[in-house]
Order: sequence, then C-alpha cells, then structure tokens
Amino acid sequence: MQAYVDILIRTIVSILLLLLIARLLGKQTISNMTFHDFVTSITIGAVAANLAFNETIKWPFLILSLGVITGISYLLSIVAIKNRKLRGWISGSPTVLIQDGKILEDNMKKIRYTLDSLDQALRENGVFNIDEVDYAVLEDNGMVSLLKKEEYQLVTKKDLKLTVQQQSFPVELIMDGTVIKENLTDNGLTMDWLESEVHRKGKQISDVFYAVRGTRQNLFFDFYEDKILKPIDKE
Repeated sequence: MQAYVDILIRTIVSILLLLLIARLLGKQTISNMTFHDFVTSITIGAVAANLAFNETIKWPFLILSLGVITGISYLLSIVAIKNRKLRGWISGSPTVLIQDGKILEDNMKKIRYTLDSLDQALRENGVFNIDEVDYAVLEDNGMVSLLKKEEYQLVTKKDLKLTVQQQSFPVELIMDGTVIKENLTDNGLTMDWLESEVHRKGKQISDVFYAVRGTRQNLFFDFYEDKILKPIDKE
C-alpha cells in the first residue's frame, strides 16, 4: 500500500513541476517547437517520468536534474534572443523549398525533406496544384509557409476599394454559464445592459451557456437548450 501512495505522490509532484517548468520557459516551448525546444521537452519528459515511477532514484537527484535542464534551456533561450548567429544553431533556421516557383532540390536533400512531405504540406495549406506556389519555406518548427503566385492570391477589401469597418478584440461575457464581471467592467459594460440584451432573445442569464461580443460589436449567444432534435455525434 505504501508503494502505491509513494508513486501517487511522486506522480503529482512530477506533473506540478512540469507545469511550473512550462510556465518558466514560456509559451514558446509549446507553440513553436524548434530544435532547442524539442530536445528540452524530451529530456524533461524523461526525467519527470523517472521522478514519477522510478523508485530506485532518489527525489532530490531528479528534482536537481530538472532544475539544471530548465536553467540551461532558459539560458539558451536568452542567448538565442541576443545572438543572431548562435540562434540558428540553437533553434534552427528556415529553409527555402520553392523559390520563384522552382523546387530547390539541393536544399531539400540537405535537410532530408522528401517530395511526399512537400506535397502533404502544400495540401495542408489548401494548395493542390504546386504551380500555384511562388515561395515555400520550411520554418524552424517544421511547418511550411507559402506565398502563392499573385494570380492565385485572394482578393482583399483593399484591392476592391471597399469600406473597411473598425474592429475590436472579442470580449467574452459569459463562459460555462458564468458571467465574467471583469470583462464587463473593463469594457464599460454593465450587468443591466447584458441582462437587457439577453431578454431581447426571450431568455434569462441562467439560460446562457456562452456569450461573446465580436470584433464588430455584434453579440453572439449560445443557450443550454439548443432545440436541435437530432444532434450530430460522430463517436
């Protein structure tokens, strides 16, 4: 019984430490997986797994190891920010795959990137005809960025000289049925105003699951009772 309790405690500590480390290293680690982030994540994961289940290694050793890895990763991040030359070695650098509509075979060979991978990346970007692409770049995080040829680019409002309306950041007013009073106050809104808007829909605040004011001041409400007789469920 003691062994189970010990593993339970070690696992909880391991998860909490991982959350703390992720906070310290920042969102970059999970949003943009570069070489440096990849190595750090794997190493920290391995040490954390040992902390959770490997009873032959003492706690202090594993926690010290996590601290050292976190410190080194943090320092490398600072170095990458301050030194452009070392940044390429630490985090990697983008590789051009297509230039002026031509596939750069030598660049692809250097990074061992196949045509199948390129075709897949293009499809993931909504491109099924490679002749639509002017430039394609393999980014540090493994994603491919595209610049389509001008004739295949989408038309914008500016191109059509249409009137552009001012937009604002969306404001969530109700989430999971709970009114976010801070968002109301920060945006000069009141509970009375929100209640009146809900009443216009013939509902009460308690009926609302989610409410948001959109980029053009438009209000969207989602209610608990959707009145959908046959909801789609693919599972």
